[in-house]
Amino acid sequence: MSIEQIQEFLGWCTVINFGILIFWWLMFMLAHDFVYRLHSKWFKIGVPEFDAIHYKAIAFYKLSIILFNLVPYIALSIIT
Repeated sequence: MSIEQIQEFLGWCTVINFGILIFWWLMFMLAHDFVYRLHSKWFKIGVPEFDAIHYKAIAFYKLSIILFNLVPYIALSIIT
């Protein structure tokens, strides 16, 4: 596998993962009550805890995308 192929792979991974992140954020913001009702059937959790869990998870997912997809993509862009 060439550096260009790895770079292209990381670029597409970044785009797809940010798409998933945006979809998750939109569902959380626009369909908050629906998502909460769905999760509260499975788990005994209050709204503040639900919001905190999703906020932390979204932040962790975003940082993971940056760390594992975007930074290597930029590094490969610099060296090629």
